[in-house]
Amino acid sequence: MSLFKDLRMQAPVPSGSALAVVPAAAGSPPSEPRNRPQNWLRSAPLMIAVLAALAGCGTTSRDEELRNSPEKLYAQAKEDLGAGSYEAAIKALERVEGRASGTLLAQQATLDLAYAQWRTGERVLAIATLDRFIKLHPSSPGMDYALYLKGLVNFNDNMGFLSSFSRQNIAERDQQASRDAFQAFSQLVEQYPESKYAADGRARMDYIVNALADYEVHVARYYFRRAAYLAAANRAMLTVRDYQRAPATEEALYIMAASYERLGLQTLRDDAERVLKTNFPQSLYFKDGVRQPDRAWWQFW
Repeated sequence: MSLFKDLRMQAPVPSGSALAVVPAAAGSPPSEPRNRPQNWLRSAPLMIAVLAALAGCGTTSRDEELRNSPEKLYAQAKEDLGAGSYEAAIKALERVEGRASGTLLAQQATLDLAYAQWRTGERVLAIATLDRFIKLHPSSPGMDYALYLKGLVNFNDNMGFLSSFSRQNIAERDQQASRDAFQAFSQLVEQYPESKYAADGRARMDYIVNALADYEVHVARYYFRRAAYLAAANRAMLTVRDYQRAPATEEALYIMAASYERLGLQTLRDDAERVLKTNFPQSLYFKDGVRQPDRAWWQFW
């Protein structure tokens, strides 16, 4: 469904050529009556051919103009989007952008173009298209959707078949895309709290926060297993400081306490352990220690 109301633009209809009648000059002798029908019949085929050619050209021009009107092109692009023919939709939408420049229809075409680019796997192009829209149309009625779509494009939740096949966790990936998604969703929620996309944006923000916290603990756990206890403690402390409400803070506090103990920093160990027991009195980390990651089938180490 389009974000804006359908635009109805009347294609200009070219006016037909007028045939002027030139009066005879004053005082000129009249033609012979018996010659008039003969001259008219002789020129009639030529006149008919000229009129038919002019009519045919006008009809072809109008038909071509209607077929290539922005509305027709956009309607075809929407059909292609609905059918999953994203490459064809991209070509049509680019033409709509050029032909309807400066209109709401062109803005809608830009948003649909970004969506089609995203669905074809062109994430960088989709982000560039959305950034261009946000810069050129800051007061557009589709700005909330532009921010939401930008967040979705960056919401790197699913890496496709290889992700599930290799059993890679989202916390083990680079989190820059997640941070960019969080920023877009945050801007959406703050500037357009009543938008129909705001609720989903908030839910995705919560998910991203948990994923970012898991990522920091994943790094801290990596350092801890390699006896880099100072780096492990610092990374775990970063998790506790920036993501206090995330479930990953429980393991982060334990890594801090365990790292400080191995570094001989008893006061810091006691502080971290006290906070852990206060907030997670039934924590299993005191018994089980640092969690071991689930290994994929291809990991032999």
